[in-house]
Amino acid sequence: MHLNHGYRYQERVGASATPRTLLGYLAQTHRHSSRQEWAQRIRRGEVALGERVGQAEDRVCEGDEITWHRPPWVEPSVPRSCAILHRDTDVLVVAKPRGLPTVPAGGFLENTLLALVREIDPDATPLHRLGRGTSGIVVFGRTRRARSSLSRAWRNGNVQRFYRGLVEGVPGKSGFTVETPIGPVPHPVLGTVHGASNEPLARAARTDVRVIRTSSAGSLVEVEIKTGRPDQIRIHLASVNHRLLGDPLYGPGGTPRSDSRALPGEGGYWLHAERISFPHPLSGDETVVECEPPPCLRGSVERART
Repeated sequence: MHLNHGYRYQERVGASATPRTLLGYLAQTHRHSSRQEWAQRIRRGEVALGERVGQAEDRVCEGDEITWHRPPWVEPSVPRSCAILHRDTDVLVVAKPRGLPTVPAGGFLENTLLALVREIDPDATPLHRLGRGTSGIVVFGRTRRARSSLSRAWRNGNVQRFYRGLVEGVPGKSGFTVETPIGPVPHPVLGTVHGASNEPLARAARTDVRVIRTSSAGSLVEVEIKTGRPDQIRIHLASVNHRLLGDPLYGPGGTPRSDSRALPGEGGYWLHAERISFPHPLSGDETVVECEPPPCLRGSVERART
């Protein structure tokens, strides 16, 4: 267990917020905590409204600045390690273990891949992220030039990413594409999470799937994502009734299961970022980095296609 140094969360109330009390605003906007928990934090003097300590009955309106001075807390135990796969003056590529968050979120602050990498290179910034339950490749930019160039390559579709995963059932085809839009959907704890959606806020997404091998317990697949929506692989595979084995959140249709209050960060599934290729920000040459998957995700694509 790791006791961190605490953190100051700061936000400015947006134009769409309905005027209400400080307690009402926090309980409605940040539903990861109950109304009672927010009331206790306010009573302890942890929440500031502007330059003064906030009171539960204070009115909150557009433009107000709210700060939660969260005291140090014990973070859940995670594997605090990573392996360097590629390193040069511009780019750092590391292997993230299953169970380690990429960036701070969901109660994790210092037990993250970002914190570990910053011990190696204080200026390194992740260009993308993997879910906590996903292992494999994460790319960091070490310079402003690299971050700008790689971000542009991502936007222009010049980055290729391949994953391995274990899914339920046996797909009827050796390869298929999923293009279900992804957007906010209801969640009983958080209010909304990402899921398969045809609502106006949903964004286009594409996932190409190739079957490597099948068995009565499930199928091993290789996945290439053409877009990078949050939880895209989990959502798309679930939307075609081949969800990742052990996924506690997503069910048929690619939305949260009705019998579960699981959160997006919870693991239990097997998914690994195996290979990535991108134009190097300095030379423009194609750079390919691979990360061997865990034993349960190994197999030959070529053998499966013959």
